[in-house]
Amino acid sequence: MHKIADLATLEALYGSAGAPSLRKVADRLTPLYRQWIMASKLCILSTIGPDGTDGSPRGDDGPVVTELDEFTLALPDWRGNNRLDSLRNIVVDGRVSLMFVVPGSNNVVRVNGTAYLTEDAELRARFEKEGRQPATVIVIQIAEVYTQCARALMRAGTWAGEDESAGLPTVGEILAEMTSGEEGGAPYDDAWGARAKDTMW
Repeated sequence: MHKIADLATLEALYGSAGAPSLRKVADRLTPLYRQWIMASKLCILSTIGPDGTDGSPRGDDGPVVTELDEFTLALPDWRGNNRLDSLRNIVVDGRVSLMFVVPGSNNVVRVNGTAYLTEDAELRARFEKEGRQPATVIVIQIAEVYTQCARALMRAGTWAGEDESAGLPTVGEILAEMTSGEEGGAPYDDAWGARAKDTMW
């Protein structure tokens, strides 16, 4: 199979980028980009580090990020599995991308920039919920903001309202497969709902 190994060959296959795709890029939160991002409760955080790349969903019960100023966003690191893949990458290589989605909209807003972690007490306190605070906050310095093409979500019928999860393996089943049955299975799945509720924040 032929491997495309140079940019000239790649660009010849696609042609020039459309003018609107270039003109819609901002270097800060404009009023309309701010409105869009603050409506998003879910984003995908992408990072890069010495062991490769990482993509991590980040969600909240309100805006997933907070604006510190028009060039800066703050993303609380709420409880997860403590693998710290994204956080390790940010400490070593601050380059990040965030893709913000809003249910019902086929548009996606992308933020590219650089990030660092902080355990600043005042900033962590801004995110307190149910008496708990995030261990750290990811501070993102915006380099560019722009909308992604809507065709991907349109093709996938993302917001068609259909439940396509029937027959998918559960996390317990996957864990059992990976541990030759030593862990996971139905007991893991049965306990997950209560465990998640007690450790949401």
